[in-house]
Amino acid sequence: MRRFSLAVSTALILSACLTVVPAHAHEGPRALGIDDCTATACHFDVPPGSYDVRVMLGGDADSSTAVSGETRRSLLPETPVAAGERVARSFTVDVRTPEGEPTGPDGTPGLDLALGGSAPALADIRVTPAARHTRRILLIGDSTVCDQPADPYSGWGQQLPQFLRKGVSVANYADSGESTVTYLGNPRLWGTVQPLIRPGDLVLVQLAHNDKTTDEATYRTNLETLVAGVRDKGGRPVLVTPIVRRWFNADGTLNNDTALLVNGLGVDHPAVIRSVAAAEHVPLIDLTAKTKALVESLGVEGSKAIYLYNEKKDNTHTSVHGATVYAGLVRDELLARHLVPRGTVRVG
Repeated sequence: MRRFSLAVSTALILSACLTVVPAHAHEGPRALGIDDCTATACHFDVPPGSYDVRVMLGGDADSSTAVSGETRRSLLPETPVAAGERVARSFTVDVRTPEGEPTGPDGTPGLDLALGGSAPALADIRVTPAARHTRRILLIGDSTVCDQPADPYSGWGQQLPQFLRKGVSVANYADSGESTVTYLGNPRLWGTVQPLIRPGDLVLVQLAHNDKTTDEATYRTNLETLVAGVRDKGGRPVLVTPIVRRWFNADGTLNNDTALLVNGLGVDHPAVIRSVAAAEHVPLIDLTAKTKALVESLGVEGSKAIYLYNEKKDNTHTSVHGATVYAGLVRDELLARHLVPRGTVRVG
């Protein structure tokens, strides 16, 4: 059972006012009272944009606090604080409409944060607009990446923000059920996302799971179109091979077309992605290889918790635990390939 520290309400009552500066400077600063936070949640009436959030954690008793926001995005991993101590943590969050999947509902205007963990205690919080030069990571993908709206599902892009510190935001434009064909063809997807790309933005592309009837020439061309479109806006494209399906052979390996995303036409999606990345001189995150090695190492039983096998007999979509593990693999690759500064990444 989750328990809440008695220090939560006390700390909230005694803390200083939370200051929120709207993204439009001409409106002037507007101070919000502590009534905008409860023991378990905060809501800030701010327009879309990137915001820096600084939290002060801790209370009179031992506490352990995690922070999530908007559509179930993990923004801060669970952080233990000893009784009587205070620990400051900061992160940058993307506020947008729709707040989750691009083709989903708009969600709630403003910024919503939720306090979780085994014994959450919030002593203070401050929200300010992020600097104009704040780094952004945009995600283009499918249901294995997106901000899933409901338990038990979670995409790795939904868990990635918790691995990043203040100064880098994640804008997750992945959408369930999309292929390279549908993502490019839907004006609510590529037609909306491409104009949002700013010079210097990192744009990670993982589309393959739903390209079940896409021939190789079309698939290759679509990837090249996405790469060129990101570059046209001054962004930095990164191609990501898809996470594996949990589909074991009798020998305990995943060496089969279902697991390794080879479609019914014989198109080896990871191989095509690797080829396009090499030909276009685009950084590659080989998530297929990384997740294959991990799932095989865990074995038939151990890997069930990564996916939703126990809950849904689902060997494609990940649990919150699995999405967090896979987001950690992406974090490691971003660091290894020097795509983000080490100081902006949470490790360990």
